[in-house]
Amino acid sequence: MASLQIIVFDVCGTACALHRNAAREFLPLPHLWRPPALPRPVAGFFNLGGHAVPVLRLDVLFGLERTDEGAEANLYRHLILIDRLNASGTTALLVDRVLDVVGVVPSQISPVSREGTLNGCVEAEVTWDERLVHLLSVERILLTEEQQALAELGRKAQSRLSEWAVEA
Repeated sequence: MASLQIIVFDVCGTACALHRNAAREFLPLPHLWRPPALPRPVAGFFNLGGHAVPVLRLDVLFGLERTDEGAEANLYRHLILIDRLNASGTTALLVDRVLDVVGVVPSQISPVSREGTLNGCVEAEVTWDERLVHLLSVERILLTEEQQALAELGRKAQSRLSEWAVEA
C-alpha cells in the first residue's frame, strides 16, 4: 500500500500538514524586515540569496489566537519554503514548529469537501500520532486576490532589495 509523505507542523496548537513535495526546505526564523503598511498576514520579508521572500503568518490567515508573542517563542518557530503559492516565486510559511515528516496510508486520510473550508484550503484530515491533522492545499491557502497582492508586495520588496545590492 503506497503512503503519502506529509510535513506535520503546529500553528497555535493546531496540527496542520502539507504534502512533502510542496516544501522546498525548512529554515529557522531569520530576522525579517517589515515595510510600513504590510497587511497583517504578512510577517515581513527576508533576503534569501538576493531574493526578497515574503513570509506568511498562518495563525493570522486562519484566525487562530496566539498566546505567546515573546522573543523566546520565536526561537522555535520555523519557516517552510514553498515555490507554488504565488506567481512571483518562493514564499515562506511561518509556523510554530515543524513536528515531523511522515508517511501516511490511505486509511489515515479522510477527504474534506471543498465547501467545508475557506477557499477549500483543507483538502483532507489525517490521523497522525492520535491527533487529527488538517492537510492543507498550498494552492488554496490564499484567495486569488491575496495571491495577486502578495506578488505585488514581493515585487516592491525585491525592487527595494535590488537598490541596496552592492557589486562584489
